[in-house]
Amino acid sequence: MASSLKASTLRPLRIGMFGGGTVGGGVYEIIMDRLGDGGVPQQQQSGGGGNNSSSGSNSNNRKTAATVRPCVISKICVRDLSKSRSFHVHDNCTQLVTDIYSILDDDSIDIVVEVMGGTGLAWTVVQESLKRGKSVITANKALIALHLDEIHQTVLASHGKVKFAYEAAVCGGIPIIHTLQTCYSGDIINEITGICNGTTNYMLGKMEQGAEYEDVLKEAQDLGFAEADPTADVEGHDVQAKIAILAKLAFGTSVPMKTSIPCLGISQLTSVDFEYAKLLGCTIKLVGTATRLSEYGEHDGALSVYVAPKVVPNSHLLASIRGSGNAVAVDSANLGIASYTGPGAGRFPTASSVVADICRVASNTASIDPFPLHSNIALDSDYTSEFYIRISFSDGLGIIRRIGELSETHGVSINSILQNPIKDKLMADFVVTTEECRLMQIKELCRDIANEDFVRCDPVFMPMLH
Repeated sequence: MASSLKASTLRPLRIGMFGGGTVGGGVYEIIMDRLGDGGVPQQQQSGGGGNNSSSGSNSNNRKTAATVRPCVISKICVRDLSKSRSFHVHDNCTQLVTDIYSILDDDSIDIVVEVMGGTGLAWTVVQESLKRGKSVITANKALIALHLDEIHQTVLASHGKVKFAYEAAVCGGIPIIHTLQTCYSGDIINEITGICNGTTNYMLGKMEQGAEYEDVLKEAQDLGFAEADPTADVEGHDVQAKIAILAKLAFGTSVPMKTSIPCLGISQLTSVDFEYAKLLGCTIKLVGTATRLSEYGEHDGALSVYVAPKVVPNSHLLASIRGSGNAVAVDSANLGIASYTGPGAGRFPTASSVVADICRVASNTASIDPFPLHSNIALDSDYTSEFYIRISFSDGLGIIRRIGELSETHGVSINSILQNPIKDKLMADFVVTTEECRLMQIKELCRDIANEDFVRCDPVFMPMLH
């Protein structure tokens, strides 16, 4: 009761939200319906909301409730006022509008929440909100990755007057952004690897069970996991934006998404790849990676950031992530490998991260600098790894010998050769795994292999996780 009385004496923070779809509806329901009077988090009741019912936990909840200013979503900008909503709008305190400037030019709006998506109009909203002194909370990873430096400079130039928060932009409900902003201050991060796209993780899980890519894609689309145009997911562009953001947080260096982050998707994979991965005691996951290479010592060289399906040992954390789940593994000097797992998408997981940012802004605990680590590490997109190469061929004499000759020409050392019994001499496959080498060596090797008469199609290659 005391916390509610204290909160009620504060002027509510007024929120203007852009987007009233799945995530926007979840944010509205949490702020306006699930929280206490005036958008103040309620005290956790004994026996509810988790297993921790200690007095210390309740004390922390009371403190949070006492310091967070009440919030109200006073305007929502949508495309179509007549469209039915998946949530109930409180007409007495929330106005639906279609003109973005009815929010941007409203001096009573303190916080802008951008959950509309896209990088066109959404960029105008974010840019103009910050210029007008409104704090911004967004779930838009593509926009952040594309305009990261400009956003960063604008926020720093405000000297703390505006905040920019983006917890929901990467891995949905997993609090990885706040963790990297605050919990590794006394540590040095060597590498981040992550499953950051639930759609492709769901699809790869089905392919591991024997399904083919086209069938799994259709199933994912029918279930609403994949868009009608699935390119951003299946070709890795979604993960490309997310790993650019994580790399900036972990290493302090901006990585241009289009020019410095090599990206391979999953559309070239088949169930045969999972058969060979199984022989290796592995599975396959689409992984975003940001890692310091080793030059003179351990992790003292350039920064490599890339997206690719990876052959992952079954003993590794990432191999255990099923369905549409997400996971991030952070390898640092002090902690070793720490892992963060949870739902990577969905109405309330993503909305929960948006609301967490709202609460941090409302309690004045949001990071003044959204990207607190600053450095200028050299970038190297020609990353090193052990590689898996699948070669589809028509059977004949001397094929393995020829692959060995081409590998030697490109300085690639072969680690192993795997081949299932040949059932059709005109349509067969075998796999070569390599010792550690450069991406460019593998690309050039695969280009030359594809020119051989016995090869039926371009070889499929992907890095292997240690």
